[in-house]
Amino acid sequence: MGRHKGLGKREGTLDSRNPVKIAWMIRQRVLRNLLKRYRQLRKIDIHLYRELYLKSKGNVFKNKRVLIDYIHKAKFEASRKKFLLEEFNRKRDKGKLSRIKKIDKFNKKMKNIYQNYEIN
Repeated sequence: MGRHKGLGKREGTLDSRNPVKIAWMIRQRVLRNLLKRYRQLRKIDIHLYRELYLKSKGNVFKNKRVLIDYIHKAKFEASRKKFLLEEFNRKRDKGKLSRIKKIDKFNKKMKNIYQNYEIN
């Protein structure tokens, strides 16, 4: 703040004293630099980078902290989705295997019954 900045000393509107456009440009530079750095460090892949770049351009993130929180949530959600998909595939394969075993057991039983019937 400082001295001699009171209401009586101010000439010009708030936007002329502190332009919204300049604040927007500074925020965009900060967010884009963070995204670029995360992409180079391989903390985010190119798909997430592109999604976040467009979201930051669309004024979704008001500051860097919000963007970092969103990245952590997105990465956690992606890992969770991958884990659930693997678990689903494992259960599905287990079900297929049990169905095959059940069919084989039934076929053996029927084959045994037919053999006993033919013998008698």
